Amino acid sequence: MKKFITIFVILGILYLIPLMAGGNLMAQNLVPEASESGSGLLRGLEQFWDYTGFANASIGNLIMIAVGLFFIFLAIKYDYEPLLLIPIGTGILLGNIPFQPGVGVGIYEEGSVLSYLYFGVTQGIYPPLIFLGIGAMTDFSSLISSPKLMLLGAAAQIGVFGTFIGAVALGFEIHEAGAISIIGGADGPTAIFASAKLAPQLIGSIAIAAYSYMALVPVIQPPIMKLLVSKKERKIRMKPPRAVSKLEKMLFPIIALLLTTFISPTAMPLLGMLFFGNILKESGVTDRLAETARTKMIDIVTILLGVTVGASTQASVFLTSSSIKIFLLGAASFVLATAGGLIFAKIMNLFLSEGNKINPLIGAAGVSAVPDSARVVQMEGVKSDPSNHLLMHAMAPNVSGVIGSAVAAGIMMSFLS
Repeated sequence: MKKFITIFVILGILYLIPLMAGGNLMAQNLVPEASESGSGLLRGLEQFWDYTGFANASIGNLIMIAVGLFFIFLAIKYDYEPLLLIPIGTGILLGNIPFQPGVGVGIYEEGSVLSYLYFGVTQGIYPPLIFLGIGAMTDFSSLISSPKLMLLGAAAQIGVFGTFIGAVALGFEIHEAGAISIIGGADGPTAIFASAKLAPQLIGSIAIAAYSYMALVPVIQPPIMKLLVSKKERKIRMKPPRAVSKLEKMLFPIIALLLTTFISPTAMPLLGMLFFGNILKESGVTDRLAETARTKMIDIVTILLGVTVGASTQASVFLTSSSIKIFLLGAASFVLATAGGLIFAKIMNLFLSEGNKINPLIGAAGVSAVPDSARVVQMEGVKSDPSNHLLMHAMAPNVSGVIGSAVAAGIMMSFLS
């Protein structure tokens, strides 16, 4: 009761202050006519309703919100790339909250917060930072110990060029086809980087397709492995990788940086940062920088990249026939890239002696979904032979796939820029 009395006293004082001060504000001016008060209230309610999401919602917004919720569900329920799908799924929700144009909140509205954050995507800033973190956490020992396995990473890039042909056949302009083709490399940051340069208007569709299929690697790849690799081949045991010296580990990123960027200078922002991150890791004298690159920095950039890419799927921009075609091409490209690695591994075995044959399953790791495709290879190998561990062998084509997809993107951009 005391609280209510206190409130009324305060309101009374506030009401009386203007009168006591001798101002022109009269009591009757503070209490408008009932009719005026009613109409003003209605106008206020109408204006409030007009600015709510309920008044501006469309079927497209509801569809995309359902997609965002589905992404979050997959991440939590099945642990499918949660570090990617939860930020992307949440971004899809944010990007599809209905609003009146001109209020400055949408990702495509100049001056909005999301627009400023999205600048890192459209200008290709975030992907090289992601590559820096990947380089700082990657051990190239398996690739150094068995360089021939790099061929499997190269073979999987058939997905890039196959997707390019398919995109052109479906009627995409050649620059758009070039951007879409990088989905076949199974590398989200590379796909974003290439689309920012070649087809900025398709960044949202390409990024969502690339990351969606990266998250679904454990679902997409096993059936293709079972179809193309016999039970006998799945049981092939490979020799343990040889020990790699500290000097080899240090020289590899330096030599690889120079070699790959000379071959494809256009991919220098990606490859340069990848090998720079690895130099930080292997030098032994920059542990603090390497730790920051592979933890705090990559986590922050992943959050910003995921949320803004998700928010770019605004229904009015995203729900088009082009997006549907891109998703179909993305599925085909992952199948083609996986099959390319598996088949090339079988071809390599034709030229290898009996004791040096490779397990064709590791060819599936040639797609650059690091380290998920290598884990899938390990799981499928253990199913056929519980004592046959393929993870370290699979990491060689896996990391070479990262390099290969960046080189392929660089070559594509060089020809089309």
